[in-house]
Amino acid sequence: MSQKAIPFLMMRGGTSRGLYFGRTDLPENRDRLAQVLIAAVGSGHRYNIDGLGGGVAVTTKVAMLSRSADPKADIDYFFAQVSVTEQRVDFRPTCGNILSGVGPAAIEMGLIRAEAPMTRVRIRAVNTGALVDAVIQTPDWRVTYDGDLAIDGVPGTSAPVQLNFRETVGSVTGMLTPTGQVRDLIDEVAVTCLDVAMPVVIARAESFGLTGTESLEELDANTDFVARREAIRIKAGALMGMGDVSASVTPKFAIMAPGRNGGAASARYFMPQVCHPSMAVTGAQCLAASLLVPGSVTHGLAQAASSPALLVLEHPSGSIDIMVEYAVAHQDRPLVLHSAGIMRTARLLARGEVMIPASVWP
Repeated sequence: MSQKAIPFLMMRGGTSRGLYFGRTDLPENRDRLAQVLIAAVGSGHRYNIDGLGGGVAVTTKVAMLSRSADPKADIDYFFAQVSVTEQRVDFRPTCGNILSGVGPAAIEMGLIRAEAPMTRVRIRAVNTGALVDAVIQTPDWRVTYDGDLAIDGVPGTSAPVQLNFRETVGSVTGMLTPTGQVRDLIDEVAVTCLDVAMPVVIARAESFGLTGTESLEELDANTDFVARREAIRIKAGALMGMGDVSASVTPKFAIMAPGRNGGAASARYFMPQVCHPSMAVTGAQCLAASLLVPGSVTHGLAQAASSPALLVLEHPSGSIDIMVEYAVAHQDRPLVLHSAGIMRTARLLARGEVMIPASVWP
């Protein structure tokens, strides 16, 4: 045969969309795996015309699932960010929105047995080691996608998926403040580099002459801002001990400003070359944590709140709520984050086989 068939699910997870595979249905070799995912998505063309991608970074994501050998988890979730226009795959980050679909996908794939009326799935993010409890609505012992929860960035309503993140501090670098400081000055811009669920370089919007309420189109068209932002991100990555990050999507970058519509703050999150149309789940946790860290560039934007604190971040499509349990000023740590909870939704869009050229994977 000239092509190889691989079983897959296509799911919307939160405000992202991606392909979900069983890990055992894919090559073990990382280089061959990357080529298979590039072919499946159609990476290398801005429309992903020869694959199942959607032409933007939030629709060229891949989740690979397997039963976990970790006693703290049921499912291992291995994430890949496939580039839209370059034939490149980044296995370093994770994605919290795609994570929203992991529990339902694991049940659909038969990796987890559903319970009624809800199923708790303990998930280990392979890329970062993060542990997450997902609660899936499963009346009648099967996943239901119909429900009344609306999330900004997605039309309509769906059944809720509750995500409780555990042990998120130091997800990649092993430290809350990987540079060793709460605040750094890079290219004359004050930034806070945090690693909570996702390493992020955070700056105040005003440092770039921005309001923090700009649309993603305005920000992506601002070439001077894009260039300054990327230069700072690359230097910050080195300071964070992450090496040369010029070809990686981590650390991410974000700008923040006072909230305009009742939120704790207004945020714009970059992936990192373009602005996220809404907000990443992992990134939201890091930005929320920054509001609570004394001395950070964003500390003081939100009113002080006791734990657990509900922090609302405004983003280009609306807002996202993060419930944070924490303690401050514990010994030499400026913040002790116990857990972060977020409500998302997910929906199964398609199931079948994606065809990969035999030249890619004989």
